[in-house]
Parts: sequence; C-alpha cells; structure tokens
Amino acid sequence: MLQECKTYKKLIAKQFAQDFKSAIEIVELPIPEPAPSEIIIRNKFAGVNAGFDTLICRGEVSYVNLTPPFDLGVEAVGEVVAVGKNVTDFQVGDAVVTTARGGGYREYQAINADLAFKVREATPEILTLMPTGVSALVALEQVGEMKSQEVVLVTAAAGGTGHIAVQLAKLAGNHVIGTCGSDTKGQLLKELGCDRIINYRTENLNQVLKQEYPNGVHLVFDCVGKQVFDTCVDNLAIRGRLVVVGFISEYANNFEQVTQPRIYQKLFWKATSVRGFLMPLYKEYMVEARDRLLDLFYTNKLKIAVDPTEFQGIESIAAAVEYLLSGRNCGKVVAGL
Repeated sequence: MLQECKTYKKLIAKQFAQDFKSAIEIVELPIPEPAPSEIIIRNKFAGVNAGFDTLICRGEVSYVNLTPPFDLGVEAVGEVVAVGKNVTDFQVGDAVVTTARGGGYREYQAINADLAFKVREATPEILTLMPTGVSALVALEQVGEMKSQEVVLVTAAAGGTGHIAVQLAKLAGNHVIGTCGSDTKGQLLKELGCDRIINYRTENLNQVLKQEYPNGVHLVFDCVGKQVFDTCVDNLAIRGRLVVVGFISEYANNFEQVTQPRIYQKLFWKATSVRGFLMPLYKEYMVEARDRLLDLFYTNKLKIAVDPTEFQGIESIAAAVEYLLSGRNCGKVVAGL
C-alpha cells in the first residue's frame, strides 16, 4: 500500500438509541490490503441520509437485521488507491461511486470491485444522483406510474430527493407543484421550473390545493408525512396515486398516535391509492435509472443542488444528520471526508 497514513477513521453504531448522536462512535483502524477481487477506495464525499440513519440506529429498518456495533453511511464517492490482483476493470486513480450500506461514513473502504461504479469525477453532485436521484426516478415511474399532462405534487421539493423529482416530473411534461419552507428554497424551485411553489409557512397547503386545483392532484411524491400526508390524500384526483417516499416530520420524534377515521373511505370513492416506496425492493430498476440520470446530468438536462453548508470530516456527520432533520437544507447534504 502506498498511503502515507496507515490508519483511517469510520463511524459505527455502538448501540441502538433514539437519536443518531447517542448511538455512534468514531473508531480508528488500519487501512486494509485489497483481497484479490477488491478495490480500496479513499472516500472523498459521503451523502447524508438523516431519516435512514436515525431509523437504523433505532433498529427500525425492517429489511436489515443488525446487532451493534455496525458500520454506518451509504453512498460515497472517492478515488481508487489500490486494486486486488484479479481486478481488471479499475485502476489506481479512477473516480468511483459506491452505494453499499456501511460504506459511506468512513475515510477508506475495501469493497468488491463489482459493487463500485466508475464516474467522470469524484464530486458531491454524483451523490445526489446515486442513490438519491435513482430513488426519485424509480419511485415516480414504477410506483407512481408517472404520465404526462398531469398535476404532480412534490413535498419537501427543495430537498435532495425532492429537487430531482421536480425536474423529472417536468421533463415528463407535467404541471409540477412543490412545497417548501423558505424563500431560499422557493427560489431554487423557481430556477428548476416548478409551476406552483407553496411555502407552507406563508400559505395553507390545503387551501391552495382546494382553490387552485379543484380537480385534485394526479400524483403525489411525499417525503414529509403527518398532516401533509393527510392533506395530500384529501386532495388526490380521481385515480390519483400518492407515493410514500419518506416521513421526515416523524424521524426526530416518536411516531404520532393517530386517532381518526381510517382512510379507505377517502380512497374508495375516487379509486385513489397510497403506495409505499423502498429502493431495496425495486433493485431491478437501479442500473437503467442510474445510466439515464447520469446521461441527463452530463447533457445538462438535470440541475444538481448540493446544500452549501460545509460539513468536513467524520466528526461532522452527527451535526449534518441533525441539520438535515431540522429541515434547513436546500438540496442534498454531503459531508467531505
């Protein structure tokens, strides 16, 4: 190995806890040698996924059964620094992106070469496309059955996933409504071509939808949950679809107990549907979605918003998670490593 330093830092969940900060610990380990089919990557940037990070540290991600200690973080982009003897597709210096769970919040990672994907440059923008943008594309098309000439509503539209969803819905030829909570976010949505921007701090979402969209919304891409979810269900058009992509309003606290009428009577009379989206359960669409997004990005058809707030080093990740949960971000939150 040619690294000057011999050890690296990574973030682990040492125990389950209600909040991310209480669960984590930074550990230092020797930089590994690559196994024959592995490459060693020096991570440059990691994508921050506060909702997933919080839920996994509570032991509430149903499709993984983990016992602490376990590694944290998902998507990372970096540079190949060593290759195993059987690896032919990569060489030292290649820029690569990885989306393996546990590979993100660390300075170096050893990973099977099959799980890395070569990109032009190791930039934060790439982490907005993979897996965040991929999730937006697959959720809209496969789960939401996105068409053209429809009304599409994206909640938390200026966030990492939301701002990609807005553009994809516009590219498909739809009228797009975006919700956000500040003028700065509203400005970003304007630049992305959003047709109607609703700042929920100054306007009432339900009122706007009832007055301006009396025929309802055909497709909702919801990342927020709680009252926003209820309002969106109430305002679905005939045969409208609501895709649950997340529920960030509930990640920071315990889930709210709901004591109100069940929603099937709302769905039944308009033949509407509520569908959950979870990327690991739609794996077969990932490669095609990734290639299409990269093509849109490289041909300047897709704008990428990375939040300008700087988070540097493994030590900054807890603050980045907190910042994202607070809803202040504009675009994808990325930590430099």
